[in-house]
Amino acid sequence: MQERRAAERLRIDLNAPWEALRAQGRGAVCDLSPLGCFVLTGAEVKPGELIRLEIHFPQEISSLWGQVVYAVAEIGFALRFAFANEADKDSLDQLIESLDRS
Repeated sequence: MQERRAAERLRIDLNAPWEALRAQGRGAVCDLSPLGCFVLTGAEVKPGELIRLEIHFPQEISSLWGQVVYAVAEIGFALRFAFANEADKDSLDQLIESLDRS
């Protein structure tokens, strides 16, 4: 089976509270790339839903917006990031690089 992801993923475990229009929860990012992530959480969200995610990196907290790509009941959801500008994307890229080096 061919890999469909456009960016390399980093396996991690970072706390990540999140909130949507009608729900909120605590989760953990277990899979991260410059384009998106997978959040482990028992809460239910729907594909297309807009989420604000706060990823607790060792050196800082990054607040990101994204759209749910798919959800797996009682496991979590995949999120594709939606950046307001190039500076936000660059900031995340630098945080990911710092994790990858450690």
